[in-house]
Amino acid sequence: MKRFNQYISEGAKTTDGQVNADSDFSYGMGNLANPEVIERINAFLGVMGSMEHLVAEHAISKLRERLSRLHISFGDVDLSEDGGKMSLPLSQYARSGKEENGDDISADDDGISHKIEGGLSLQIDHVKTESGTHFIKAKIV
Repeated sequence: MKRFNQYISEGAKTTDGQVNADSDFSYGMGNLANPEVIERINAFLGVMGSMEHLVAEHAISKLRERLSRLHISFGDVDLSEDGGKMSLPLSQYARSGKEENGDDISADDDGISHKIEGGLSLQIDHVKTESGTHFIKAKIV
């Protein structure tokens, strides 16, 4: 049986022995600069997109809640009656203060653009079926 101190000393560490800042996310899921992380999140979003919903807004609410677990957020979604596609900019972790080089961080910083040029967006495809149900398919690009 392991002792508590063994668990603490083993902790989530990177290959150079430093404690990983994303240790509370399995597989470092908070690191959106890693293409494998985006692929895993998109696989999860794909499964969510295969679910049929009676109320489209409920699906968006579920999507927002699940992404918020990774500290990923997006703006208001305006769904049309007939469905359609839209793209919304993503943000993660509010940043403030100064960059390492001393420059001020912009007030409208999305927390992603400094890691990935141009940032990331959430593409949402809203499909309304003949029976009146909805599919909300989302993907991070």
